[in-house]
Amino acid sequence: MVAEFKKSKIHYTDSGKGRVIVLLHGFLGSLEVWSELCKKLSKRFRVIAIDLPGHGETPSIGYYHSMELLAQSVKAVLDKAGVRRYVIVGHSMGGYAALAFAELYPDNVSGLCLFNSTSYADSEEKKKEREKVIRLVKKEHKHYVAEVVTSLFASENISKIPNELEKVKRIASLVSKQSIINSLEGMKERKSRDLILKFAEFPVLFIVGKKDSVINYETMYAQMGLCKYPSILMLENCGHMGFYEAPKETAKELLLFADRSFRKTY
Repeated sequence: MVAEFKKSKIHYTDSGKGRVIVLLHGFLGSLEVWSELCKKLSKRFRVIAIDLPGHGETPSIGYYHSMELLAQSVKAVLDKAGVRRYVIVGHSMGGYAALAFAELYPDNVSGLCLFNSTSYADSEEKKKEREKVIRLVKKEHKHYVAEVVTSLFASENISKIPNELEKVKRIASLVSKQSIINSLEGMKERKSRDLILKFAEFPVLFIVGKKDSVINYETMYAQMGLCKYPSILMLENCGHMGFYEAPKETAKELLLFADRSFRKTY
């Protein structure tokens, strides 16, 4: 399925029936990373998974993918699908987009899950690191992509789920050089949205990998303290890819979270 947005087509899937859960993948991902989770969630909910601009079957839009642009593309899909309220699950960069969405369209959000993601902006050190990576990608991006994907998994999990690792590598390899740069620029320039958490009238779930090399799990506790209705799933033996490294635990928690969100039992 596709939705029109800024003269481009945003690709998405729509499965199941009932109240809606929206899945937003991370940097170098696509809606395909959610395939197994979609099967589980769609038994009880309607699940809409979206290829964000520059990823999967959705083309890049211009030369800079701000989090606001990603959020607006998500809104175009959800308007096309004819749904008004939903739980949004954002993995990594998808979480940044989900926070931008919550800022732009708070009345549409029933619940928000930051899945290996954060409300904080990049530090100055992180911004310099992204600039270095952008220069590297401009020269040769394929080696960078393969290295990055491997680092997303906790080292002890790599040998346990080789098929999942290869799947993520394949999906990431299809992201063009320009799309990688667009996303890196957008993440580098994104603003802090911790105030969105502070004033949110909906519940917020943090799914955190204790061995995540991208997001420091210790920063999650301060962010939880901002929320009116927080909850957390700490994955002790996981890195940045919790839906692959701990699929049963994450699916169970997301089902419970969606139930609480829609029933307003938080």
